[in-house]
Amino acid sequence: MAPSTENPSGPAPDGSSGSMSAELRDRTRQQILDSMGGWSGTIVAAIPLLVFVLVNAVTGLRAAVGAAVAAGVLVAGYRLARRQPVQQALTGLFSVAVAAAIAARTGEARGFFLLGIVSAFGYAAVFAVSLLVRRPLVGVLWEYLDPSPLADGQRWYRLRELRRAYDVATLAVLAMFVARAVVQLSLFSENRTGLLAAAKLAMGLPLYLAVVAVVIWVVRRARHRLGLHPTLGADGAVGLNGAGLSSAAGPSRPGGAHSADRVTDADRPNGSSDADRLRGADSAPDGGLSLRKGDE
Repeated sequence: MAPSTENPSGPAPDGSSGSMSAELRDRTRQQILDSMGGWSGTIVAAIPLLVFVLVNAVTGLRAAVGAAVAAGVLVAGYRLARRQPVQQALTGLFSVAVAAAIAARTGEARGFFLLGIVSAFGYAAVFAVSLLVRRPLVGVLWEYLDPSPLADGQRWYRLRELRRAYDVATLAVLAMFVARAVVQLSLFSENRTGLLAAAKLAMGLPLYLAVVAVVIWVVRRARHRLGLHPTLGADGAVGLNGAGLSSAAGPSRPGGAHSADRVTDADRPNGSSDADRLRGADSAPDGGLSLRKGDE
């Protein structure tokens, strides 16, 4: 009897596997957008921090710890009442509770900021390692949420220009976390609680928005030069709710079909195909920078 040629682990003939993958990406993308929250989310999240600093200045550390936790509970209740994700509400409450516990344990108000400082160093280390192993984390996340329409067998990290763009974008995010960690650690060592709170707020969403703008510009520019048109629709773009930032520039394709986004061979000069042009990118002397000279 002839062996079956069907691949049990491959996609279903009706495309259900691809549909499930697209749905998972959409869910993840929406969770990221929800977790950002925009300006209103940042203001609400800052309430426990402001309550802690003000109460500590007026009455003392013990009352400030209790007030911060109480404010965290109120903020979590507000988020749930607004039908925001439960995970977001509980994560915010957990962070406030841990920060308050550290402050109570150390007996110093500056201990409230220690979790944020350590977290910033931790995130910076993760992004730095991703650069060292030549898999920039921004590229990994972007290509998961909005995969490049590449030829079969082609990998985004083998396209030198695209990987360099993701390297620059990852470096921008790394610099943001390092700046947060270094500035706040300096103020922490000087026991400047008021300035610590101001720095935490100033280097929160405002700095994040600037970095997101840089990341989107760098990645979209590289994709355009390589002819890798975005597959996300404007409503599913990676950005901030209410911040006006988007990484998409066209309608989304049903079922995650990327072939419709790829420029056809007939549109290429000299009859060259996508596969031929992209396959030679990593071995080109200039790393593929000359792939789209006509677009400059």
